[in-house]
Amino acid sequence: MGCVFMTAGEYEAMVRQYEKLVYTVCYQLVRDVHTAEDLAQDAFLSAWLHRDDCRPDARKAWLCRIAVNKAKDYLKSAHCRHTQVTADETLRLFSDTAPGPEQLAEDRDAARRALESIRTMDGPYRDVCTAYFVQERPAAQIALQLNRPARTVHTQIYRARARLRSQLATA
Repeated sequence: MGCVFMTAGEYEAMVRQYEKLVYTVCYQLVRDVHTAEDLAQDAFLSAWLHRDDCRPDARKAWLCRIAVNKAKDYLKSAHCRHTQVTADETLRLFSDTAPGPEQLAEDRDAARRALESIRTMDGPYRDVCTAYFVQERPAAQIALQLNRPARTVHTQIYRARARLRSQLATA
């Protein structure tokens, strides 16, 4: 059984009473002030359109559920995923800590030299370095893959790292 009638005055009182709560629910999910404000407005619009579906004693929970659903729908939307990627890329591009072209070229050159050094290592070190530094596998997985004791793999990683440092320092 829904609310038979909710007057505009009752609706306005409900908005005033729960506007901060609805905003907070939205903000906790989306973590963006402007998006949370928009979603809170959408939640109240939806509440107005479906006001006769709400029991008077369940308005708070009903509004919170609408707000959660609005925020979840937003987070699942393609627009949200596209906007997040674009914002992250923009921040990276215009940040003071973003590497410049010279730094990117130096990093590429260092990575190329490191790969060449790994390829020239003797067998056991080359296999461990390739798996650990290039493929970024954990030592335990490398030990299983190469059928070696984990302690041996850890020692080989330690020694290979020292060799790489000295080779790259002289290069």
